[in-house]
Amino acid sequence: MVDQGILGWIFACLLGFVVFRSVLLKNKKKGGASVEIRDECVKSTANGECRSKTAYEEADVIIVGAGVAGAALANTLGKDGRRVRVIERDLTEPDRIVGELLQPGGYLKLIELGLQDCVEEIDAQRVFGYALFKDGKNTKLSYPLEKFDSDVSGRSFHNGRFIQRMREKAATLPNVQLEQGTVTSLLEEKGTIRGVNYKTKDGETMTAYAPLTIVCDGCFSNLRRSLCTPKVDVPSCFVGLLLEDCELPFANHGHVVLADPSPILFYRISSTEIRCLVDVPGQKVPSISNGEMAKYLKTVVAPQIPPELYDGFIAAINKGNIRTMPNRSMPAAPHPTPGALLMGDAFNMRHPLTGGGMTVALSDIVVLRDLLRPLHDLNDAATLCKYLESFYTLRKPVASTINTLAGALYRVFCASPDQARKEMRDACFDYLSLGGVCSSGPVSLLSGLNPRPLSLVCHFFAVAIFGVGRLLLPFPSPKRVWIGARLISGASGIIFPIIKAEGVRQMFFPATVPAYYRAPPVK
Repeated sequence: MVDQGILGWIFACLLGFVVFRSVLLKNKKKGGASVEIRDECVKSTANGECRSKTAYEEADVIIVGAGVAGAALANTLGKDGRRVRVIERDLTEPDRIVGELLQPGGYLKLIELGLQDCVEEIDAQRVFGYALFKDGKNTKLSYPLEKFDSDVSGRSFHNGRFIQRMREKAATLPNVQLEQGTVTSLLEEKGTIRGVNYKTKDGETMTAYAPLTIVCDGCFSNLRRSLCTPKVDVPSCFVGLLLEDCELPFANHGHVVLADPSPILFYRISSTEIRCLVDVPGQKVPSISNGEMAKYLKTVVAPQIPPELYDGFIAAINKGNIRTMPNRSMPAAPHPTPGALLMGDAFNMRHPLTGGGMTVALSDIVVLRDLLRPLHDLNDAATLCKYLESFYTLRKPVASTINTLAGALYRVFCASPDQARKEMRDACFDYLSLGGVCSSGPVSLLSGLNPRPLSLVCHFFAVAIFGVGRLLLPFPSPKRVWIGARLISGASGIIFPIIKAEGVRQMFFPATVPAYYRAPPVK
């Protein structure tokens, strides 16, 4: 016979375990912090053996990547009370030649997110508009900022300094955890993303779990194929130089030189440095190692830049710090996936000519923040996925306007031997030089202050009609009529494929899309 005292002791232990488990489950349903023990077998990086995981505090959201999009998103969700875990491949300060100009529309989104102080104390420069240069002529285009506070303008800066400021701010939030590691794959279970597998900086393989995983791992994302159908186009490459101890012809303005074969950009990124980006069409660029690039810059590019910048340009080439970056374009084509979301350059890219990437990313974060705020529980993955389908449509007016403008302007600004394309390029420069609505309208679109797709299409075809009118006046000839017809056809061939890729219905008629807005899931 088993002693009754022993049976009583066993029964009391079982009862205690049941009560303890019920308390844990109750706390989890209320959204309180909980520690979950997972004893899943994973492969070690060294010998492929199985080992158990350790305990950790489960997050509400995992963010893959801590660039502009990831760091801003971590700050935003952390301030809303979410438990956020950020896994970034490299937490040291980034050093890039793009992502250095934030348009005024993006700065307004930064204010809306409470992150405007992140452009302070990094020697950021204010930007009030653009200057265009073509064939010895120039015109100044100012942002229409009259209706905004005096602090509102564009900002240009070192990309890495801006990102570090946002990372540091996120790290001060008690419910945000930043960790250095490389995410190798998404953790999928029956079609739902449950978290990620990643390697720590020490090479250890780990797994992190959360009801929502947001992938923001940039233009070279190795995870996007699991969540979208990427159609990446590489129309050109930027060659980056840093000019020192020289002045721009127009202070506090970005400079665009309509050169042959494609545009050249100049803008100040600190009180002593000017960034120069030379666009080289195609995927093959002159080699840097054997001096071909330096020769190309000196013989082809240098004669076309403003005289004020010539000496600084040549000095930067001789210094030898020449860098390249492929320019990528990719329409947003997501697969709605329970438990996961794409954002930033991993999700959507456009030619960086207009500096619209950060504006799109910050605007997307505002949309996502407002969608998630009514949701206190993210654990119903299927319902959350259907609810977040609205994100893909609600973001369209801003994102599609900036994306379409970037692609269309790049095509128009590139030199071409075709006479109709030449006329379109000349017409664009002269149309913008007219001033008034012909200048403020396009600039308000470019700056993200007026992201209206219909306004973009109207101005684009106004340029085309302006070009045709110049051809036909004062006396049309058969040759000029033919060039005018090709100009209109060429303009249509530039903008309509971009609009089709963005989605005509989502871009112009978002209210007709079933997922345009969904009420928060009922709990």
